[in-house]
Amino acid sequence: MRVAAHLDIPFETWDLTQEYKQAVVEYMVREYAAGRTPNPDVMCNREIKFGIFLKRALSAGADYIATGHYVRVEQSLPSSLRFANWRRSNLMGLPRRSHLFAPRNDGKNRYQLLQAKDTNKDQSYFLWTLTHEQLKHCLFPIGGYTKPEVRAMAKKMGLPTAEKKDSQGICFIGEIDMREFLKKYIPVAPGLVQTTSGKIIGEHEGLSFYTIGERHGLGIGGGIPYYVAKKDFAANTLVVAEGPYDEKLFSEKLEAAGFNWISGMEPQFPLKCEARIRYRQPLQSCTVVPNSSTRQLNVAFREPQRAVTSGQSIVLYQGEEMLGGGIIV
Repeated sequence: MRVAAHLDIPFETWDLTQEYKQAVVEYMVREYAAGRTPNPDVMCNREIKFGIFLKRALSAGADYIATGHYVRVEQSLPSSLRFANWRRSNLMGLPRRSHLFAPRNDGKNRYQLLQAKDTNKDQSYFLWTLTHEQLKHCLFPIGGYTKPEVRAMAKKMGLPTAEKKDSQGICFIGEIDMREFLKKYIPVAPGLVQTTSGKIIGEHEGLSFYTIGERHGLGIGGGIPYYVAKKDFAANTLVVAEGPYDEKLFSEKLEAAGFNWISGMEPQFPLKCEARIRYRQPLQSCTVVPNSSTRQLNVAFREPQRAVTSGQSIVLYQGEEMLGGGIIV
Protein backbone atom coordinates (compact mmCIF):
# COMPACT_ATOMS: atom_id res chain seq x y z
CA MET A 1 0.00 0.00 0.00
CA ARG A 2 2.84 2.39 0.84
CA VAL A 3 4.63 1.55 -2.42
CA ALA A 4 1.44 2.25 -4.40
CA ALA A 5 1.05 5.58 -2.61
CA HIS A 6 4.68 6.46 -3.37
CA LEU A 7 4.20 5.64 -7.07
CA ASP A 8 0.77 7.33 -7.16
CA ILE A 9 -1.03 4.31 -8.61
CA PRO A 10 -4.45 2.87 -7.61
CA PHE A 11 -4.47 0.26 -4.86
CA GLU A 12 -7.19 -2.26 -3.98
CA THR A 13 -7.35 -5.08 -1.46
CA TRP A 14 -9.27 -8.27 -2.18
CA ASP A 15 -9.99 -10.49 0.81
CA LEU A 16 -9.44 -14.14 -0.14
CA THR A 17 -9.20 -15.43 3.42
CA GLN A 18 -11.96 -18.02 3.11
CA GLU A 19 -10.74 -19.23 -0.27
CA TYR A 20 -7.23 -19.60 1.16
CA LYS A 21 -8.53 -21.52 4.17
CA GLN A 22 -10.43 -23.97 1.98
CA ALA A 23 -7.91 -24.40 -0.83
CA VAL A 24 -4.65 -24.31 1.11
CA VAL A 25 -5.03 -24.76 4.88
CA GLU A 26 -7.68 -27.51 4.76
CA TYR A 27 -5.75 -29.29 1.99
CA MET A 28 -2.59 -29.12 4.10
CA VAL A 29 -4.31 -30.63 7.13
CA ARG A 30 -5.92 -33.41 5.04
CA GLU A 31 -2.57 -34.37 3.54
CA TYR A 32 -0.78 -34.52 6.88
CA ALA A 33 -3.66 -36.56 8.34
CA ALA A 34 -3.27 -39.01 5.45
CA GLY A 35 0.43 -39.44 6.24
CA ARG A 36 1.78 -37.30 3.41
CA THR A 37 3.83 -34.08 3.60
CA PRO A 38 2.21 -31.45 1.38
CA ASN A 39 3.69 -28.29 -0.08
CA PRO A 40 1.22 -25.48 0.73
CA ASP A 41 3.20 -22.89 -1.28
CA VAL A 42 2.60 -24.88 -4.48
CA MET A 43 -1.11 -25.13 -3.72
CA CYS A 44 -1.31 -21.42 -2.86
CA ASN A 45 0.20 -20.52 -6.23
CA ARG A 46 -2.15 -22.85 -8.09
CA GLU A 47 -5.39 -22.04 -6.30
CA ILE A 48 -4.95 -18.47 -5.04
CA LYS A 49 -2.32 -16.33 -6.80
CA PHE A 50 -2.60 -17.80 -10.29
CA GLY A 51 -6.11 -19.16 -9.79
CA ILE A 52 -8.72 -16.99 -8.07
CA PHE A 53 -6.62 -13.80 -8.00
CA LEU A 54 -5.64 -14.01 -11.68
CA LYS A 55 -9.26 -14.63 -12.76
CA ARG A 56 -10.51 -11.74 -10.64
CA ALA A 57 -7.81 -9.42 -11.99
CA LEU A 58 -8.70 -10.27 -15.59
CA SER A 59 -12.40 -9.80 -14.85
CA ALA A 60 -11.58 -6.37 -13.40
CA GLY A 61 -9.97 -5.35 -16.69
CA ALA A 62 -6.31 -6.16 -16.10
CA ASP A 63 -4.16 -7.52 -18.92
CA TYR A 64 -1.51 -9.00 -16.63
CA ILE A 65 -0.69 -9.75 -13.04
CA ALA A 66 2.86 -9.19 -11.78
CA THR A 67 4.40 -11.04 -8.85
CA GLY A 68 7.72 -10.93 -7.04
CA HIS A 69 8.63 -14.55 -7.81
CA TYR A 70 12.25 -15.07 -8.77
CA VAL A 71 11.62 -16.79 -12.10
CA ARG A 72 11.73 -15.83 -15.78
CA VAL A 73 9.34 -16.31 -18.69
CA GLU A 74 10.46 -16.33 -22.30
CA GLN A 75 8.51 -16.87 -25.50
CA SER A 76 9.40 -17.20 -29.15
CA LEU A 77 8.55 -13.89 -30.85
CA PRO A 78 8.95 -12.38 -34.32
CA SER A 79 12.00 -10.11 -34.39
CA SER A 80 9.82 -7.01 -34.98
CA LEU A 81 7.89 -7.65 -31.79
CA ARG A 82 11.09 -8.25 -29.83
CA PHE A 83 12.44 -4.91 -31.06
CA ALA A 84 9.19 -3.08 -30.28
CA ASN A 85 9.13 -4.65 -26.83
CA TRP A 86 12.70 -3.51 -26.09
CA ARG A 87 12.12 -0.04 -27.58
CA ARG A 88 9.03 0.60 -25.46
CA SER A 89 10.83 -0.53 -22.30
CA ASN A 90 13.80 1.66 -23.19
CA LEU A 91 11.61 4.72 -23.76
CA MET A 92 10.04 4.17 -20.35
CA GLY A 93 13.50 4.26 -18.77
CA LEU A 94 13.35 0.61 -17.72
CA PRO A 95 16.35 -1.75 -17.78
CA ARG A 96 16.67 -3.77 -20.97
CA ARG A 97 16.10 -7.03 -19.11
CA SER A 98 12.60 -5.99 -18.08
CA HIS A 99 9.75 -8.27 -19.20
CA LEU A 100 7.05 -5.74 -18.29
CA PHE A 101 5.78 -5.32 -21.82
CA ALA A 102 5.71 -8.85 -23.17
CA PRO A 103 3.10 -9.04 -25.97
CA ARG A 104 0.13 -11.35 -25.65
CA ASN A 105 0.36 -14.92 -26.86
CA ASP A 106 -1.33 -15.28 -30.25
CA GLY A 107 -1.55 -19.05 -29.99
CA LYS A 108 1.65 -19.61 -31.95
CA ASN A 109 4.22 -18.56 -29.37
CA ARG A 110 5.71 -21.09 -26.99
CA TYR A 111 6.22 -20.04 -23.39
CA GLN A 112 9.17 -21.27 -21.37
CA LEU A 113 9.43 -20.92 -17.61
CA LEU A 114 13.09 -20.44 -16.72
CA GLN A 115 15.05 -20.42 -13.49
CA ALA A 116 15.89 -16.99 -12.09
CA LYS A 117 19.21 -15.30 -12.66
CA ASP A 118 19.73 -15.39 -8.88
CA THR A 119 19.86 -19.17 -8.41
CA ASN A 120 19.90 -18.76 -4.64
CA LYS A 121 16.46 -17.13 -4.86
CA ASP A 122 15.01 -19.15 -7.75
CA GLN A 123 11.36 -20.08 -7.06
CA SER A 124 10.53 -22.10 -10.16
CA TYR A 125 10.10 -25.15 -7.92
CA PHE A 126 6.87 -23.67 -6.56
CA LEU A 127 5.39 -22.78 -9.97
CA TRP A 128 5.21 -26.13 -11.74
CA THR A 129 1.39 -26.05 -11.84
CA LEU A 130 1.27 -23.01 -14.17
CA THR A 131 -0.19 -23.35 -17.66
CA HIS A 132 0.36 -21.59 -20.98
CA GLU A 133 -2.98 -19.82 -20.59
CA GLN A 134 -1.92 -18.44 -17.21
CA LEU A 135 1.61 -17.55 -18.32
CA LYS A 136 0.40 -15.29 -21.11
CA HIS A 137 -1.08 -13.05 -18.40
CA CYS A 138 1.86 -13.23 -15.97
CA LEU A 139 4.82 -10.92 -15.44
CA PHE A 140 7.85 -11.75 -13.30
CA PRO A 141 9.81 -8.49 -13.51
CA ILE A 142 12.57 -9.30 -11.00
CA GLY A 143 13.51 -12.76 -12.29
CA GLY A 144 16.38 -11.35 -14.33
CA TYR A 145 18.06 -9.69 -11.34
CA THR A 146 19.83 -10.72 -8.16
CA LYS A 147 18.30 -9.78 -4.83
CA PRO A 148 20.97 -7.09 -4.17
CA GLU A 149 20.19 -5.55 -7.58
CA VAL A 150 16.48 -5.46 -6.78
CA ARG A 151 17.12 -3.82 -3.41
CA ALA A 152 19.41 -1.25 -5.06
CA MET A 153 16.72 -0.34 -7.62
CA ALA A 154 14.05 -0.08 -4.92
CA LYS A 155 16.30 2.17 -2.86
CA LYS A 156 17.07 4.37 -5.88
CA MET A 157 13.32 4.73 -6.54
CA GLY A 158 12.70 5.60 -2.91
CA LEU A 159 10.40 2.65 -2.24
CA PRO A 160 9.59 2.14 1.46
CA THR A 161 10.13 -1.64 1.12
CA ALA A 162 13.72 -1.38 -0.10
CA GLU A 163 15.13 -2.76 3.16
CA LYS A 164 12.20 -5.06 4.00
CA LYS A 165 13.28 -8.43 5.39
CA ASP A 166 12.83 -11.53 3.26
CA SER A 167 9.60 -13.42 3.92
CA GLN A 168 9.98 -16.83 5.54
CA GLY A 169 7.80 -19.85 6.20
CA ILE A 170 4.49 -20.80 4.60
CA CYS A 171 2.94 -18.59 1.93
CA PHE A 172 0.78 -15.85 3.59
CA ILE A 173 1.18 -17.49 7.02
CA GLY A 174 4.88 -17.18 7.76
CA GLU A 175 6.85 -19.25 10.23
CA ILE A 176 4.82 -21.55 12.48
CA ASP A 177 5.42 -24.61 14.65
CA MET A 178 3.87 -27.10 12.25
CA ARG A 179 3.43 -29.86 14.81
CA GLU A 180 1.62 -27.63 17.28
CA PHE A 181 -0.54 -26.25 14.49
CA LEU A 182 -1.52 -29.74 13.29
CA LYS A 183 -2.39 -30.90 16.81
CA LYS A 184 -5.33 -28.49 16.70
CA TYR A 185 -6.85 -30.59 13.91
CA ILE A 186 -5.31 -34.08 14.08
CA PRO A 187 -5.64 -36.27 17.20
CA VAL A 188 -2.47 -37.46 18.94
CA ALA A 189 -1.96 -41.20 18.30
CA PRO A 190 1.16 -42.44 20.15
CA GLY A 191 3.12 -45.42 18.91
CA LEU A 192 6.57 -46.99 18.92
CA VAL A 193 9.76 -45.63 17.37
CA GLN A 194 11.89 -48.36 15.81
CA THR A 195 15.27 -48.20 14.11
CA THR A 196 15.84 -49.61 10.64
CA SER A 197 17.65 -52.52 12.33
CA GLY A 198 14.53 -53.34 14.38
CA LYS A 199 15.43 -51.88 17.79
CA ILE A 200 12.67 -50.14 19.77
CA ILE A 201 14.05 -46.84 21.09
CA GLY A 202 11.07 -44.74 22.14
CA GLU A 203 7.57 -43.45 21.37
CA HIS A 204 6.14 -40.97 18.86
CA GLU A 205 3.10 -38.67 19.17
CA GLY A 206 1.42 -39.64 15.93
CA LEU A 207 2.76 -40.49 12.48
CA SER A 208 1.03 -37.50 10.87
CA PHE A 209 3.30 -35.13 12.79
CA TYR A 210 6.55 -36.42 11.25
CA THR A 211 8.26 -35.90 7.91
CA ILE A 212 10.60 -38.25 6.06
CA GLY A 213 14.19 -37.10 6.57
CA GLU A 214 13.34 -35.09 9.70
CA ARG A 215 15.77 -35.15 12.60
CA HIS A 216 14.61 -32.60 15.14
CA GLY A 217 11.62 -33.26 17.35
CA LEU A 218 12.05 -37.00 17.77
CA GLY A 219 12.73 -36.64 21.49
CA ILE A 220 15.27 -39.47 21.47
CA GLY A 221 18.51 -39.00 23.36
CA GLY A 222 21.84 -40.68 22.77
CA GLY A 223 24.88 -40.08 20.64
CA ILE A 224 23.42 -41.33 17.33
CA PRO A 225 21.40 -38.79 15.28
CA TYR A 226 18.13 -40.41 14.16
CA TYR A 227 16.22 -39.44 11.00
CA VAL A 228 12.69 -40.41 9.98
CA ALA A 229 12.98 -43.08 7.28
CA LYS A 230 9.46 -44.55 7.10
CA LYS A 231 5.98 -44.24 8.59
CA ASP A 232 4.37 -47.66 9.05
CA PHE A 233 0.67 -46.84 9.47
CA ALA A 234 -0.40 -50.48 9.66
CA ALA A 235 1.70 -50.96 12.82
CA ASN A 236 1.57 -47.27 13.88
CA THR A 237 5.37 -47.39 14.02
CA LEU A 238 7.84 -44.65 13.18
CA VAL A 239 10.96 -46.14 11.58
CA VAL A 240 14.13 -44.09 11.98
CA ALA A 241 17.49 -44.27 10.24
CA GLU A 242 20.60 -44.56 12.38
CA GLY A 243 22.64 -41.59 11.16
CA PRO A 244 22.38 -39.51 7.99
CA TYR A 245 23.97 -42.18 5.78
CA ASP A 246 21.72 -45.12 6.66
CA GLU A 247 20.91 -46.77 3.32
CA LYS A 248 17.21 -47.04 4.26
CA LEU A 249 17.05 -43.24 4.06
CA PHE A 250 17.86 -43.30 0.32
CA SER A 251 15.88 -44.27 -2.79
CA GLU A 252 16.94 -44.66 -6.41
CA LYS A 253 13.47 -44.16 -7.85
CA LEU A 254 10.03 -42.77 -7.13
CA GLU A 255 6.54 -42.59 -8.61
CA ALA A 256 4.72 -39.31 -9.19
CA ALA A 257 1.14 -38.37 -10.07
CA GLY A 258 -0.81 -35.32 -11.21
CA PHE A 259 1.89 -34.13 -13.61
CA ASN A 260 1.57 -30.75 -15.29
CA TRP A 261 3.70 -29.88 -18.32
CA ILE A 262 4.24 -26.15 -18.81
CA SER A 263 4.11 -26.57 -22.60
CA GLY A 264 0.70 -28.23 -22.34
CA MET A 265 2.03 -31.33 -24.12
CA GLU A 266 3.69 -34.47 -22.83
CA PRO A 267 7.33 -34.89 -23.89
CA GLN A 268 8.71 -37.90 -25.69
CA PHE A 269 9.57 -40.76 -23.35
CA PRO A 270 11.93 -41.90 -22.01
CA LEU A 271 12.75 -38.36 -20.94
CA LYS A 272 16.29 -37.71 -19.76
CA CYS A 273 16.38 -34.54 -17.67
CA GLU A 274 17.15 -33.18 -14.23
CA ALA A 275 14.92 -32.93 -11.19
CA ARG A 276 14.68 -31.64 -7.66
CA ILE A 277 12.48 -33.17 -4.98
CA ARG A 278 12.76 -30.26 -2.55
CA TYR A 279 13.29 -26.52 -2.75
CA ARG A 280 16.91 -25.45 -3.37
CA GLN A 281 18.12 -29.02 -3.82
CA PRO A 282 20.85 -29.21 -6.47
CA LEU A 283 19.46 -30.60 -9.72
CA GLN A 284 19.70 -34.39 -10.01
CA SER A 285 20.04 -36.36 -13.27
CA CYS A 286 17.16 -38.73 -13.90
CA THR A 287 15.12 -40.64 -16.49
CA VAL A 288 11.32 -40.36 -16.62
CA VAL A 289 9.00 -42.98 -18.13
CA PRO A 290 5.21 -43.45 -17.92
CA ASN A 291 3.75 -46.27 -15.85
CA SER A 292 1.10 -47.82 -18.09
CA SER A 293 -0.68 -49.59 -15.24
CA THR A 294 -1.06 -46.59 -12.90
CA ARG A 295 -1.02 -43.72 -15.46
CA GLN A 296 1.62 -42.10 -13.31
CA LEU A 297 5.29 -41.46 -14.00
CA ASN A 298 8.29 -43.43 -12.83
CA VAL A 299 11.46 -41.45 -12.15
CA ALA A 300 14.82 -43.23 -11.87
CA PHE A 301 17.78 -41.21 -10.55
CA ARG A 302 21.41 -41.59 -11.48
CA GLU A 303 22.34 -41.21 -7.80
CA PRO A 304 20.22 -42.39 -4.83
CA GLN A 305 18.11 -39.60 -3.35
CA ARG A 306 17.84 -38.85 0.35
CA ALA A 307 14.42 -38.64 2.02
CA VAL A 308 12.01 -39.08 -0.88
CA THR A 309 8.79 -37.78 0.68
CA SER A 310 5.22 -38.64 -0.32
CA GLY A 311 3.16 -35.51 -0.94
CA GLN A 312 6.10 -33.30 -1.88
CA SER A 313 6.69 -32.00 -5.41
CA ILE A 314 9.13 -33.34 -7.95
CA VAL A 315 9.99 -30.68 -10.55
CA LEU A 316 11.76 -31.41 -13.84
CA TYR A 317 14.27 -29.26 -15.72
CA GLN A 318 16.30 -29.20 -18.92
CA GLY A 319 19.02 -26.62 -18.61
CA GLU A 320 17.44 -23.40 -17.33
CA GLU A 321 13.95 -24.42 -18.44
CA MET A 322 11.46 -25.83 -15.94
CA LEU A 323 9.42 -28.46 -17.79
CA GLY A 324 6.74 -29.15 -15.19
CA GLY A 325 6.18 -31.30 -12.15
CA GLY A 326 3.99 -33.59 -10.12
CA ILE A 327 3.32 -35.00 -6.65
CA ILE A 328 5.44 -37.80 -5.19
CA VAL A 329 3.22 -40.76 -4.22
